[in-house]
Amino acid sequence: MIEPELIEIIEGPPPEFQPTMQNWLQSLYEGPEVTEVAMCQLRTATGGDIKERCEIAWEEGRPVRLDFPDEWGMRQQLDVVALRLSEVEEGQLLTIWVAVPYMPVEEESDEEDDGAFFTD
Repeated sequence: MIEPELIEIIEGPPPEFQPTMQNWLQSLYEGPEVTEVAMCQLRTATGGDIKERCEIAWEEGRPVRLDFPDEWGMRQQLDVVALRLSEVEEGQLLTIWVAVPYMPVEEESDEEDDGAFFTD
């Protein structure tokens, strides 16, 4: 089995994943499961090292995964589709696009239930 390169979040709150509205991002990741691409931003002091490790892994054909604690402290991993390192006033900012499992949203229906009680 090929060992993935991990971007590990050791401490702090879970990342906040935001949906991406750009359709072209879906073309970056195709796999056996239906996924959507989401984005999160993380401040880091070692962004250059992280970016270099990811580039090497992708050149070698290895996957890159974001490893993070969820809100219950359980470790989770998501495939990293792309990343960008930028400088901000507070330091380095790592923007990471990940493939998240597709979760269809149930639409609320305006139709009344069959068992609804009506009064005239």
